[in-house]
Amino acid sequence: MKKLLLLAAMFPLFCQSAFAGDTVAIQQAVPLNEDAEIAGSVKTECHLGENLSQYVMENAQKRGMTITRATDLSASSPGRVVTMEIMSAVSDGNAFTGHHKSMSVKGSLYQDGKLVGNFRARRVSMGGAFGEFKGNCQVLDRVNKELGEDIAEWMLAPGMNGLLGDLK
Repeated sequence: MKKLLLLAAMFPLFCQSAFAGDTVAIQQAVPLNEDAEIAGSVKTECHLGENLSQYVMENAQKRGMTITRATDLSASSPGRVVTMEIMSAVSDGNAFTGHHKSMSVKGSLYQDGKLVGNFRARRVSMGGAFGEFKGNCQVLDRVNKELGEDIAEWMLAPGMNGLLGDLK
């Protein structure tokens, strides 16, 4: 009986591991939403989309997932596909007056064109330790790293209408 209880308790871990071994495709660079109001300097200097994709991949790989990155990826692409979009990036303040940076992202997981999960994520940073010595892109990159961790964690056990990061 104890063995059966132990096996039942470990079953969710086996299921999670099974998903972790599957290959998931993500975008090479997460696009900005066409209606997002993001400062031009942030768009050109901070490489938000490329960095977010990289951080999602790195964190997912640490969790045992196999990730591929593609430039032409859509909901109808075959296999497991996570599409993401940066909805906002706020870069208020500076090193002298104090940083207030935030980013929000939405994403969806598709299996052979069928929606099987989605999320919205948001992170905010005031610059962290020694924030007064950091530039705008450095603080936004800190936000991007946190979002990459949040999204990779969600990918382990995806569900519908997930709220990640500061939206929890």
